[in-house]
Amino acid sequence: MSSREFAGKRAVITGGARGVGAVAARMLLARGATVSLWDRNAEQLAEVERKLAPTGSLHTQTVDVADADEVAAVTERAVALMGGIDILVTAAGIAGVNAPVESFPPDVWDQVMRVNLGGVFLCCRAVVPHMRRQNYGRIVTIASVAGKEGNPNASAYSASKAGVINLTKALGKELADTNITVNTITPAVIATEMLNDVSEDQIRYMVSKIPMGRTGTPDEVAEMICFLSSDRATFSTAATFDMSGGRTTY
Repeated sequence: MSSREFAGKRAVITGGARGVGAVAARMLLARGATVSLWDRNAEQLAEVERKLAPTGSLHTQTVDVADADEVAAVTERAVALMGGIDILVTAAGIAGVNAPVESFPPDVWDQVMRVNLGGVFLCCRAVVPHMRRQNYGRIVTIASVAGKEGNPNASAYSASKAGVINLTKALGKELADTNITVNTITPAVIATEMLNDVSEDQIRYMVSKIPMGRTGTPDEVAEMICFLSSDRATFSTAATFDMSGGRTTY
């Protein structure tokens, strides 16, 4: 692997103000990419921009990925600024609440679906035409082992991530005769700020199902993102890449 393997490549990362998205941005910048970092939290986005801007070519955009008009607008802005988009990483996501189905708030269900699944759809819908025109692209979506197995008291999150897995499969097959690959990563519990929204009992439950007996790290997930975003990954598309410490092996 070249230390500048992404030189000349232009990447969009959603959910880029913290966690896996911010770490992926750091790695891609260090390896030569130009990065457009998207998030709805302007304050956190400004902070990560302050830290990362000295390391490479970076610009940020505040956007709600669940809003079709906003996504379309920031996509066109990113294309204008960078000249195109070669890589899309959809790391934006929310956990919702920890509650059984019978008491799960419908408005929270809708919000989780709109952000976690709808946001991926809208970003892919906006970016794919630009990738088609250049006959090149790498799309990496971030799902979860919850989308494979379902976590109790996390029905919306589990269902939304199952949707991301199958959206990735469908889009990967749609684009299989192009030079655009579409793959998803299914992490187990990762030590990010999202855990602040999850109860201690739920975290213990999730870690107890991991044979390695620990949470994953954002750096571990970001390394997989970099591989799938690179020209080293050319014959995998519509595929699911597990990062669960042995919890799921399919």
